[in-house]
Amino acid sequence: MNRVRIKICGITRVEDALAAAAAGADAVGLVFFAGSKRCVDAARAREIVAALPPFVSAVGLFVNAGADEVRRVLDSVPLDLLQFHGDEDAAYCRRFGRPYLKAVRVRSADDICRAQAAYPDARALLLDAYVEGEYGGTGRSFDWSLLPQDLGQNWVLAGGLTPQNVAAALAASRAPAVDVSGGVEAAAGIKDAAKIAAFAAAVRKAA
Repeated sequence: MNRVRIKICGITRVEDALAAAAAGADAVGLVFFAGSKRCVDAARAREIVAALPPFVSAVGLFVNAGADEVRRVLDSVPLDLLQFHGDEDAAYCRRFGRPYLKAVRVRSADDICRAQAAYPDARALLLDAYVEGEYGGTGRSFDWSLLPQDLGQNWVLAGGLTPQNVAAALAASRAPAVDVSGGVEAAAGIKDAAKIAAFAAAVRKAA
């Protein structure tokens, strides 16, 4: 298997971003959604991104944000990718001139197929668990057997991953990339460096 890419999402502190980078993460996620316990403002996000070493990407997560709100963040924070977790259509996602990830809340294989058709230019689809009324960060996983054998598009596995279950998730899904948030936290929005390191080690061992 090729090297599995790792994103640590919901970063709220510089030290957590540095712990993610030290563990070998490829990207960190910054949440710009006021409904999340992991939300950061532009000033904090800018501080975190400035501390990242070379070749660690900064991903900005939005949920049904107005276009002006996204542009204000982009004017202040040098994000590499955008991640949309709401009901945004492809035309909206591509309007900011950045590559984007589109989150898909998976209840059935049909959800994945519909997203492939609707977002053909996404850098990747991020497949997360469906939880009524929630847009992610729930700590729930979904049935990995729902994943098609050949997705035919870049994708990321998310939803309820932990250092303890990520090896099984990779064995079941053959995911090329994984995204974790709550599974490596000491408390909501506060990462645990030891858990981040354990997660990354488990991914490397499984791959």
